[in-house]
Amino acid sequence: MSTDQVTAERLVAAPAERIFALLSDAARHREIDGSGTVQGTSNESEPLYMGSVFGMSMKMGLPYSTKNEVVEYEPNRRIAWRTTGLFGLIGGRVWRYELVDQGSSTIVRETWDISRDRQRVALRRGNMPRSTKRNIERTLERIATVVEGS
Repeated sequence: MSTDQVTAERLVAAPAERIFALLSDAARHREIDGSGTVQGTSNESEPLYMGSVFGMSMKMGLPYSTKNEVVEYEPNRRIAWRTTGLFGLIGGRVWRYELVDQGSSTIVRETWDISRDRQRVALRRGNMPRSTKRNIERTLERIATVVEGS
């Protein structure tokens, strides 16, 4: 991987407001997760906002949990959270969603940003960037399925 970011985007036939409502509801992240690793959330149904902290139950081989903090927030345009684990000893990657309103459709861009991740050197190697790209594309497909049917 030549950069610290993996990005994919998709045109979704739904307004940005509907997509943002889905993304800012941590309780629904399992529903849209294209990797299959999200098992649940500790966040009640309260929408996320700048500075929100929420936990995720994850499973990639073995179960683990993460702490996530919303670090970018612009209603109906951008939301991002930084993910850490093991009491902040690992992680630091940012999951970012950017929405570009196209009228009745929206360009949804998801980015995995490891530029400040403690494991970024290891994450750049091997299959992780490629598998992350596939998982992002699956997530975008799931987002489209959920909001286009609403």
